[in-house]
Amino acid sequence: MRYTNAMVRKRALVVDDSKSARVILSRMLEKYDIEVDMAESAELAIEYLKHDRPDAIFMDHLMPGMDGLQAVQAIKGNPQTAMIPIMMYTSQEGELYVGQARALGAMGVLPKQVRPVDVSKVLYELHLLPDRRDMNEPALAPVELTGDGAAVTAPMTAARAPGERNAPPAEWGRRVEAAVKQQSVDLRRFVVASLDSFAARVVADLRHMMTAPAPAAEIKPSARKRSPLWPLAAALAAVCVIAGVCAVFLAASREDLARTRAELAALRSANADLQRSRTELAATVKDLTAAFAATAATTAGPATAGTGAAGIAGLPRSEPVPYGEMPFDHSRLDVLRELLSKLEAQGFRGVVKITSFAGLFCLSGNAIDGYAAAAANLPVSKCDLIGNPFEESLSGQQRQSLAFANLVAGVRQRTVGAITVAFDDAGSTHPAAPYPPRNESLTAGEWNRAAAANNRVEFAADAAPAQ
Repeated sequence: MRYTNAMVRKRALVVDDSKSARVILSRMLEKYDIEVDMAESAELAIEYLKHDRPDAIFMDHLMPGMDGLQAVQAIKGNPQTAMIPIMMYTSQEGELYVGQARALGAMGVLPKQVRPVDVSKVLYELHLLPDRRDMNEPALAPVELTGDGAAVTAPMTAARAPGERNAPPAEWGRRVEAAVKQQSVDLRRFVVASLDSFAARVVADLRHMMTAPAPAAEIKPSARKRSPLWPLAAALAAVCVIAGVCAVFLAASREDLARTRAELAALRSANADLQRSRTELAATVKDLTAAFAATAATTAGPATAGTGAAGIAGLPRSEPVPYGEMPFDHSRLDVLRELLSKLEAQGFRGVVKITSFAGLFCLSGNAIDGYAAAAANLPVSKCDLIGNPFEESLSGQQRQSLAFANLVAGVRQRTVGAITVAFDDAGSTHPAAPYPPRNESLTAGEWNRAAAANNRVEFAADAAPAQ
């Protein structure tokens, strides 16, 4: 019996800067007969999409250079790749992050502490697996060869055990051991059936030899004594061959079991690394919060004349934030880097205050597929939403990039706490530019020009009082 593949293999692209995370997810996908390509950065993934079209993309969030959400925005903004479904593969959690990912075009979030049942659900959602109504039809259909050489398709007799697809990672080892035991039972049955068939054939030959008459001239005593020995020798040889085959299958099964145990160990190690990283990040945020509180307490009194923000060149300063970008990233990162460098050179001691303000944009779209700036000639009365859902979906940590957070932590460490950075979110309460009066002739382009001016980040500084 041999098997023919009953469906075309799907192909997925896994984008993650962690090699262990890429390997773990790719092995999970390969168990569902899905081809996997991998990229270690968002830039390499976009370059890959110039000449290849996978059926789905699994995108990490925090990566050097372009992060996952920026990559999703770039892919969805390209008409050539906009229809490829994207699933975020990250340790980020929470309703706000899921809403942010969906607003940019991702279908959802697959956690890195993933269970096989989650993988199967996501694969059905991405249409990488056949519809659940076809679950009774196996992907591999057995084909038997008849006596005249014609191929006849027959239903498979070895079906997967119920619930096996949804088995959690902790049960993989036990299920592999059970599969090995079942394979050993099948091999033993095959050996016994082969020996029974061979023995029946030998007995039939012996009976034929004993009952068939032979010419007197051809019957010799020596031949009569030696003739029954060859079936025994052939039987022993067949037993040795079958025993060798069984040994090979058993060794292969043991290797598969050892490989599965190694994969489970790697999964546990990766999970432990993620937990450590999460703990370290929480400790860093706690230290920054404590430093900000201490600095705010010391600067509560009146500052010495000439030591406030007015004495620092270039401050206060405002930088625009395009709709859909994190407030504390991109050009704002360069401004903060330049400002901190100047303050360190001047021997500044105090708090650098960074405040984000949200503009209210005229948008088209919906909460499921996401929103985008409306066409410039669209009347404001036709806007689907006037607001800033992207800004509202960001939590405290999601408002700044990893590079931004590292810069803030680095200056605090270099100056031994002399310079600290405080963040604030003022919402849409203090517009820098007035919005035009709404009337029938007002267009989305005119309204969004004011919204773009109000969607900004302001930099200021308060010097500590002289000791």
